Amino acid sequence: MRIFISSDHAGFELKKHLVERLSLAGHDVKDLGPKSFDPEDDYPDMIALVAREISHNPSGAKGIVIGGSGQGEAIAANKFYGVRAAVYYGGNMDIVRLSREHNDANVLSLGARFLSPTEALAAVTVWLATPFSGEERHQRRVQKLFNLGK
Repeated sequence: MRIFISSDHAGFELKKHLVERLSLAGHDVKDLGPKSFDPEDDYPDMIALVAREISHNPSGAKGIVIGGSGQGEAIAANKFYGVRAAVYYGGNMDIVRLSREHNDANVLSLGARFLSPTEALAAVTVWLATPFSGEERHQRRVQKLFNLGK
């Protein structure tokens, strides 16, 4: 699976870990940056790189964005047409599964300050392995998302 990934400074180390682990698992991982740690970077700039890729092909790839809490990163990603970003920063893993089954989330936003590398990899693994249910009610709701704000 093709996966686009980016982070801000708070998620930089976790991003490096996930890029390595996901690549070893056989995924086509595109690290969109940052390439080096910059404590002054701004998450909207980095997250836009992934969101733009997913917006151009919302069902052909997945995106992972990482910041301190994951909240601002999801907000930034969700500004792009066709992007459905869900946040995970620990706790019950059902939220990760349901974001795929019910919402067909195509971007996962991770809170690096709340997750260990092991927890983050487990969440990403579940998220990538969980298909959209395709149930009519969920298809209808996801389709309505495309028309909001027009």
